[in-house]
Amino acid sequence: MAKKRVLITGAAGFLGSHLCDRFIKEGYHVIGMDNLITGDMKNIEHLFKLEDFEFYHHDVSKFIHVPGELAYILHFASPASPIDYLKIPIQTLKVGSLGTHNCLGLAKSKKARILVASTSEIYGDPLVHPQPEEYWGNVNPVGPRGVYDEAKRFQEAITMAYHNFHGVETRIVRIFNTYGPRMRLNDGRALPAFIGQALRGEDLTVFGDGSQTRSFCYVDDLVEGIYRLLLSDYHLPVNIGNPSEITLKQFAEEVIALTGTKQKITYKPLPVDDPKQRRPDITKAKEILGWEPKVERKVGLKITYDYFKSLPPEEWNKQPKEFAKKA
Repeated sequence: MAKKRVLITGAAGFLGSHLCDRFIKEGYHVIGMDNLITGDMKNIEHLFKLEDFEFYHHDVSKFIHVPGELAYILHFASPASPIDYLKIPIQTLKVGSLGTHNCLGLAKSKKARILVASTSEIYGDPLVHPQPEEYWGNVNPVGPRGVYDEAKRFQEAITMAYHNFHGVETRIVRIFNTYGPRMRLNDGRALPAFIGQALRGEDLTVFGDGSQTRSFCYVDDLVEGIYRLLLSDYHLPVNIGNPSEITLKQFAEEVIALTGTKQKITYKPLPVDDPKQRRPDITKAKEILGWEPKVERKVGLKITYDYFKSLPPEEWNKQPKEFAKKA
C-alpha cells in the first residue's frame, strides 16, 4: 500500500523541519516546500537522502501545484520572529493571506485535511490571563506588530470560512513560545538572543523592566501536540504551549546560570505593543488531545544550549538576515 503523502510548507524553518522529521518517522511520504526567505536548507539536508522526502523551492503566496494525492497539508510558512516580520512586513501579510488561501485551495482540490499554524500573537497584549481559545484578543492592527498579528487572525478567519463554506477538513493550532535546536541565534526572540549573547560574552539585554512573562514549550512537546491535533476530529483553534510561566528577567538569570558566564543583565526600552503576559490555557488540549508538555524547561534549555554551543563560532556572530524591499 502506498504511503500517505503530506505537504509541509515552511519546511526549512525551525518548526517545519521538526515536523518533517516527525512525519518521516511516522511513515509518511513528506513533501517539503519553502522559499527559503527565512528558512535554512541546513535544517533539512539530512532528509534529502531519503526516498520518502522531496523538496519544492516555492513561495506559497504564488499558485501551488503538487502532483498526485495528498492526505494532509501543514501550513507553517511564515516569518515568525519580530526581526523578520518587521523587516519584511508585506511578505508576512502575503504569506498569511495569499499563502493560506492557496494552501486551502489546494486542500479543497485534493480533498486533503489541512492544519494551519496560528499563534498566541492573535491574542495581542492580552487583557485575559491565561489566554483561553475563546478570548478574542487585544491587538493593535496599525502598530508595528500588526503585520504578523493580523496576518494570523485573517488566516484563522479564512480557514474557518473554507471549513464552513466548502466543507474542507481544517485544524487550527495556536502556538505559544517554542524553543529548541534549529532556532536562529539572531532571530530576535528572547531565548536565542540570550544564549547568543552568552556565547559571545555580551551582557544579556532585557527589554522593559523584565517583568513581562513568557511560557516556553520545548519543540518535541509542541510537535506531539500538533500531530495529535491533526489526527483529531476538532476543527476549532487549540492552544499548544507550556503553561509554566516565567518573567524575562528570571529567564535571563536562568540562561546566565546555565551557561556559567559572568555577564550582567542590561535593560532597554520595551518595544511598541510588546505583550506583558503570555501563558496558554491548555484545558482543551488536555481534554480533546490528551496532550500536555512533558519536557521541563531546565532539560530543554540544556539541549538547546548544547546545540547552539556546537555551532561554529561564526554562527554565534552572524548578523540578522537582510531582505530585499520588493514584495
